[in-house]
Amino acid sequence: MSVTGQALPVSLWRDQRFRRFWAGQSISQFGDRITELALPLIAVGALHASANEVAWLTALIWTPNLLAIVLGAWVDDRVHKRRLMVLADLVRAAVLLSLPAAYLLGAVTLGQLYVVAVLTGAAGVLFNTAYPSFFAQLVPRSSYVDANSKLSASRSVSYVAGPAIGGALVQALTAPVAVVVDALTFLASAVLVGRVSVDEPSVAHDQAAPPLLRRAREGLVFVVRHPVLRASLGCAATVNFFTFVAGSGLIVLFASRNLGLTAGVIGMAFGIGATGSLLGAVIAPKISRRLGVGRSIVVGAVLFPAPIAIAAAAGGPLWARAGALALTEFLSGVGVMLFDVNLNSLQADVIPDGMRSRVAGAYSTINYGLRPVGAVLGGLLATLIGLRVTLLIAAVGGALSLLWLLPSPIPRIHSLTPDNPVAPDSDTDSDARGNGRPPTGHRRATRALMTRYGPSRWKHRDC
Repeated sequence: MSVTGQALPVSLWRDQRFRRFWAGQSISQFGDRITELALPLIAVGALHASANEVAWLTALIWTPNLLAIVLGAWVDDRVHKRRLMVLADLVRAAVLLSLPAAYLLGAVTLGQLYVVAVLTGAAGVLFNTAYPSFFAQLVPRSSYVDANSKLSASRSVSYVAGPAIGGALVQALTAPVAVVVDALTFLASAVLVGRVSVDEPSVAHDQAAPPLLRRAREGLVFVVRHPVLRASLGCAATVNFFTFVAGSGLIVLFASRNLGLTAGVIGMAFGIGATGSLLGAVIAPKISRRLGVGRSIVVGAVLFPAPIAIAAAAGGPLWARAGALALTEFLSGVGVMLFDVNLNSLQADVIPDGMRSRVAGAYSTINYGLRPVGAVLGGLLATLIGLRVTLLIAAVGGALSLLWLLPSPIPRIHSLTPDNPVAPDSDTDSDARGNGRPPTGHRRATRALMTRYGPSRWKHRDC
């Protein structure tokens, strides 16, 4: 039997607005794969950067996420989230176009690359903090999982085909000129997103609006006090920390040095892993309907990091070592998509409109802020105790992230709330802005969520 009151998902294939947005995101994802390859190649090939200088280039792209909690508070106070997303795309396009322009003039420098990394990273944070509210207005609640599945599938396809396309473009056009292609993809995204009309909710502006830092604190307090968001952030931050302890760099080093695999075999294994991500994104809605949204998150939280242990334990003939690495990447790819698609959908379901950007900012600051820490710790552990043991620690530590989920309501959540739920109380905005506590209407909504998805409800789910 099906869960009573659950609306049937809307077919997104017939939704022109979503198709337009999906196309824009898919195009920009392929552009990102080009820049991920081109920027380091510019640093190494044209500027003869050292390994440390290239590492700083990567770190600077992530650095703006540390300010996401403040930027999210600012974005939540803006009415037109779509305009901010378009602005972010236009800024990224303009900043990237400065590289080929400087290259043609013979003036490109490492300092300019660093500035490009920071500005594109900051524009990405702006886009990502405005995105949750836009997504919630664009997609019906009953289609959250389906929409996230389609968006994640595009991202996975870009990881399968993007590096090959990027490599061909870099070889044919040189790295700085290939960056033009990524800039054009952001322009295409800006045009497509700009043509997606959504009814963006108004933002209440009272005369005594709290300062920016206080609103940022409200977003963090809301996450900490919400049983679903607190558990999901703890789980996501833990699993990301430990997967960055392993990191793709250490896995490549282990595969080359300890497993004796060639670059071609390693590349093939990572390619197979990307197909696992694509498969996971495609099957996520079906798995979610079968197991439930919450249990799918739990499975993904374990399946994402645990397979690292397969590679760490690999040995024997060449085919066994190569197969172990390929299986690791494939299973991890499936796991991360089960985790991301369902968790993103659940968060979109439980976060009130007035808090979406603040919550996204708090998430980014904590979740992404821990990633470079994990990477640094992974390097230290590999030096002190060896690569194999470090990978095993990453696998076990990442899998233990499910301990955040088990005592929370998440494993008992089978499906998302129906479309067009009863609107929250009118005191939502003033309460959210005034005292840092979750809005009154949404405290009631949270209690309703717990009642709806608690054990008494869970036993009526599909078997």
